[in-house]
Parts: sequence; C-alpha cells; structure tokens
Amino acid sequence: MSQPGKSILLVDDDQEIRELLDTYLSRVGFQVRAVGDGAAFRQSLCAASADLVILDVMLPDEDGFSLCRWVREHQRFAQVPIIMLTASSDEADRVIGLELGADDYLGKPFSPRELLARIKALLRRAQFTQERGGEVLAFEDWRLDMVSHRLFHRDGEEVILSGADFALLKLFLDHPQQILDRDTIGNATRGREVMPLERIVDMAVSRLRQRLRDTDKPPRLIRTVRGSGYQLAATVSLQASDGR
Repeated sequence: MSQPGKSILLVDDDQEIRELLDTYLSRVGFQVRAVGDGAAFRQSLCAASADLVILDVMLPDEDGFSLCRWVREHQRFAQVPIIMLTASSDEADRVIGLELGADDYLGKPFSPRELLARIKALLRRAQFTQERGGEVLAFEDWRLDMVSHRLFHRDGEEVILSGADFALLKLFLDHPQQILDRDTIGNATRGREVMPLERIVDMAVSRLRQRLRDTDKPPRLIRTVRGSGYQLAATVSLQASDGR
C-alpha cells in the first residue's frame, strides 16, 4: 500500500507516459500532478511542494539535469526525493543525475510496478528520518540535525543536503570507523538491492566529501580503503537539538 496523501510531481514530455503514470499511481493512493515541460514543473512545485519528484531527462525546454540542480539549490525543496527517468543507456547520464542530487534513476522503458517500488523505498527512507525525534549527530566540526536534515559547520555555515547526500552521511554516521563496501552503500542510498555501478557509488562519496570540505589528498574524514570500500574516520556523538 502507498502512503495516503503523499503527493508526486511528474514531468515528462511524453503524454502517454504522463497519463499512464498518473492513472497508475493515483489508483494506489498517491496525489499526482503531471506536467510536460520544465517551466510548468517550476511553476507547479513553487505553487505546492511535493513529497517526491519524478524528472524525465529529455524535455523540450530544459533538461531534467538543470531542473534537478534547481530543486537542490532551494532550501524549501532540498530534501524532496527525486527519481530521474532516462531513455539513454549511457552510464554518464546516471552519474550526472546522481551527482546533481537525484536519489534514484530508472531507465526507459520501465515497469510501473518497478517505479512504484522505488517510490515506496524512497518515501520509507524519508519517513524514517523524520521520526528520529530531536536528535543531532555531532562529528568532527559538524552537526547534523536528524529532523530537518540540516548540516552545520562549527563556523556557522549551513550546508544543504539532498536526500541522497543525507542518506549516505547517515549511513556513515551509523557506522563510524567501520569499512562499508560499495554494495552496502549502494543498497542503503539507492533503496534497492541491486549490484551498484562502482562509479556511481564513488561519485556519491565524492559529492559528500565536497559537502564536508573533505578535500585533502588523501581525504581525511571519509577514507578510501583500497579494495574494500570507505570508512568514516570520526567519533560520533548524540546531542539534543537546539531548534535552529
């Protein structure tokens, strides 16, 4: 079953796909808004936010990559899960989408049932993180608010995290000092048990390092363990939220 009342905003220039997904997702309980281009997408999201966004890569006015970047640059929408749709089999498209902050991707043609499974997985992940009370996880020079998903540096800077960024950071914070392999990272951050493309996982870690200013050579905070995976080299403590 879907989560009652959850809203989905879909942008795809193919009218048949829009109508198919609108009908299918509405039947299982979602509130669906479907538009055909980037301008309509921006207008619709600004008028009323969504619990999840589905972005087609190829659109008539601007591509899904630029829309994904736009969503992530706005604090109001920064934590909204994004699934990108692509007709291209090029791995580069998938890497670009995830690098820009998409939480998942799906190649065309696809089964509506598979899309529904991806949607449910992302919404479950979002719901879980919202139920963590007023917890703040502190590590090194950083504090991560588990309710608002807001990340603060000790100098006062706030770093906006996408849903994928948050999930990956949360995974590391739940397993400090442990070596996490690429399968574990891929399953936890992309919400399904498949063999992840190594490059996609590496790009997600690289993006998180940039967020954490972990740009030393070699990185100091999230270490690469050759042949094994990645390790968060930090002590994590639990604090009460200060309501910032």
